Amino acid sequence: MSGDPFGTETLRRAVLDTWTASAARLREDANAEEDLVRGGYRGRWFTELAQNAADAGAAAGVPARLRVVLHDGELRVANTGAPLDAGGVAALASLRASAKRDAATVGRFGVGFSAVLDLTDAPRVLTADGVGVAFDRARTLDAVTATGGPAADEARRRGPDGVPVLRLPWPVEEDPAPGYATEVRLPLRDPRVDVLAQAREQAPDLLLALPWLAAVEVAGETVERADEGDGRVRIADRTWTVLPIGGELPTEVLHDDDGRAALAVEDRARTAWEGRWAFPGAVPDILHAPTATAEPTTLPARLVVTVPLDADRRRVRRGRVTDHVLGAAAARYPDLARRVAPELRTALVPAPGLPASEVDAALREGVLAALRRAAWLPGATGPDVVPTRALALTEPTPDLLAALADALDGLVTPAWTARLGDLGVVRLDPAALVDGLAGLRRPPSWWHAVYSGLAGLEGLDRTELAALPVPLLDGRLVLGARGCLLPGKDVAELEPGGLDLRLVHPDAVHPLLEVLGARRADGPALLDEPELREAVERSVDDADAGLDVDPLARLVLAFLTPGAVGFGALALPDHDGGHRRADELVLPDGALRAVLGDDPPLGVLADRALGAHRRDALLAAGVLDGFAVLRDEAPVGPDHELDDEETWWAEEVDPEPGRGGPEPEPPSPPSSMVAVRDLDLVVDWAAAWPLLAADREVRAALVRLPGEPVPYTAWWLARHGRIAGRRPVAWRLPGPLGERIAALYDPAPVELDAGFLTAIGVRTDLWVAGPAEADDLLARLADPARTVPAGVALAAHDALGAALEARRLDVADVDPPDRVRTVGGGVVTADPDRDPVPVVLDRPWLLPAFDPSCVVPVGARFAVALAELLDLPLASETVHGEVRSPGRATPWSGLAGAAVWAAAAGRELPEGEVVVHERLRVAVTIGGATREIFPDVWVVDGTVHTDDPVRALLA
Repeated sequence: MSGDPFGTETLRRAVLDTWTASAARLREDANAEEDLVRGGYRGRWFTELAQNAADAGAAAGVPARLRVVLHDGELRVANTGAPLDAGGVAALASLRASAKRDAATVGRFGVGFSAVLDLTDAPRVLTADGVGVAFDRARTLDAVTATGGPAADEARRRGPDGVPVLRLPWPVEEDPAPGYATEVRLPLRDPRVDVLAQAREQAPDLLLALPWLAAVEVAGETVERADEGDGRVRIADRTWTVLPIGGELPTEVLHDDDGRAALAVEDRARTAWEGRWAFPGAVPDILHAPTATAEPTTLPARLVVTVPLDADRRRVRRGRVTDHVLGAAAARYPDLARRVAPELRTALVPAPGLPASEVDAALREGVLAALRRAAWLPGATGPDVVPTRALALTEPTPDLLAALADALDGLVTPAWTARLGDLGVVRLDPAALVDGLAGLRRPPSWWHAVYSGLAGLEGLDRTELAALPVPLLDGRLVLGARGCLLPGKDVAELEPGGLDLRLVHPDAVHPLLEVLGARRADGPALLDEPELREAVERSVDDADAGLDVDPLARLVLAFLTPGAVGFGALALPDHDGGHRRADELVLPDGALRAVLGDDPPLGVLADRALGAHRRDALLAAGVLDGFAVLRDEAPVGPDHELDDEETWWAEEVDPEPGRGGPEPEPPSPPSSMVAVRDLDLVVDWAAAWPLLAADREVRAALVRLPGEPVPYTAWWLARHGRIAGRRPVAWRLPGPLGERIAALYDPAPVELDAGFLTAIGVRTDLWVAGPAEADDLLARLADPARTVPAGVALAAHDALGAALEARRLDVADVDPPDRVRTVGGGVVTADPDRDPVPVVLDRPWLLPAFDPSCVVPVGARFAVALAELLDLPLASETVHGEVRSPGRATPWSGLAGAAVWAAAAGRELPEGEVVVHERLRVAVTIGGATREIFPDVWVVDGTVHTDDPVRALLA
């Protein structure tokens, strides 16, 4: 094709004639074009060419492809679709008179083409037929100046850059890129501008904004738009969720209040609007109409929509049409949310903040209003939920949502955020959730699933879950885990009915409940619960009232282990068909039963109970096989219901002042108390002793600790126990340990170890504890059938004197004996009228003055007390002695023999002098009769006379 198919000559002539006729028109056209290039269309060259390509594709009915290359300093932009026609050329050469007035295009060629003048002064537009049009600023200047006249003068005045470029077209014949309908060629004014980078950067956004644009190739790199279905469009490596929108403008928005048309004349034929929402968008972003404007937005989705624009296509023209379109677009926003994957939908809610523009304010308001009233939030049970009727958890976990889905109407899957709060979604923090769960009746396993979900929450505050409902084993639903018990399988299988225990149903047991205050009740741990202890304490009364207490016994005895304390009150069946406390029952085959006789004061455990429960559990509960041991770690008084405990407490724990033994007085009260029970019930002591001695706990109760009083058990057995019918103190230890008192006491006739016998009071010495022992000892001393050596008799009398001195014994408590044991080993009548009268030896040197058969031996320290006890005179009161042999007074220190013996004995020599006789002779008078004696030592008024200083030293 050749010639001028587009009639460019006619177009040029018309323009030149106009300029020739009016130089002002030249100036107006030049200024208008310059305003477009420097103002609204600056930097929009690729946007406008891409939009023209999209319009060409729309005109052809096939989305266009756009190719951008750089060739020898010339930018070439080719597109497929409808080719350039004469109308298009006329539009290019006109000013603000686009030929694109049909509804099928957004704008194919028009003033937007002036954007290319930012890059070039000589653009060319070619068609596939090899023809096209060219514009050239230099040729325009030449053409104008050639006309002469005012227009030429104006052109010369404005200079080379002062004439418009796009008013005068010239025909051109060039072949565009093969396969493309139209190609724009732009010789670059400044080759340094990286036009390819600009094209690459803008290509993805333009492919999204212009659906009639299918692909953009820039220097061999292609970015394509691919429809993946379900509203998803992939551009390069990014996938958008797209919602097409559009509609007709209602009649009422086409005119302003004053009746004027709301649209410009060129737009009045287009009463339809269209566009699309695309997600995800950038924040902040800009409105696209359909290409980028300068209107900033803060929505998380991009809006591409046809709204009226100002002449520079950068700002939205406000008015009824714009308000309607923006409002209608916002109303469709929930539909976009429904196209997005459920887990991403809340990202579509605008973040709180100030709007970036009036357009943004209108969109935000409309979008939030639409989101509030539409069902788009993913519901936990499936259907979408309207936000104003929705409940959202602060931190939903899959387990928690699954558990609560059928329990809470309106529950949604997204986590609650401030954005959802703006939409009216009710926030369910853990505390609010707990309130919502109160009163729900669900299986225990359902509650377990809820607990699992709650346990997965980060930073869980236990106080928020204080009232969390908990299902119990007995069917109750209680609020709050604190005080609840978490039973193991063993406990649950026993089904402890009748107990006021908050046992959690085993299917609901979860570690979260323990965190919230529930306590483990696996086996023995349950036995420490106050409620169970209270049930044990009242169990006998419950049994007497006709209640079934066997389940309680099964529960307790199933887990009771040796060493447990506090279960003696447990009601158990006895042989008589009733129930008694466990610690008031003996095993029917137990060793203790024989000790207690045929009619024991304690009950006997029923055979069925013995067969139903473990033997060690029955013993741990207090049922007696042997003797029971009572323990009190902080005794304060005789309040343990032990036999004669008050007497023990008075005598041993808190004795009267001075009523102690030779050891320091014991503390009051003891630091702890271990005592054997039921000793007063023993009938057969011969059977009881081996049983007591074989019991480790009994033996421990006999041990006296340093600084502590005599243990109750040892005290009681010594006082009330019987060996061969007599108290233990009436016997001595068999064997060597008791040999030194064998003359007075017989060995205990039992085969028990020495340690046990000693602990219960069997003798190893001549200790006298009180009147009864004093009477017994005096009787033994007075027994003529016993052979008692003088040393043993002396020790016995000293023991009596020590008891009197220590006030364990009072003279008034003992009747004087009829007979007494003398130093000669015999027994004499203790009769004051007897001649000679028995005397108590209070001075050892007086012994030679008396017949040994009449002298009662005792240590000088105790002589006075013993004389009073025996109602006998002292030896010193019945004898008078006069020294009749000559002697020599000598200092003790001068006697070598005495000094040596004193040193050997570890003693010091006496002060003063001693009278040494060659042979000491003393005349003694007793009962009116006088006779001479030859003693080793005699003392007169404190002066020692002796013929043997060593003996005198000992005296």
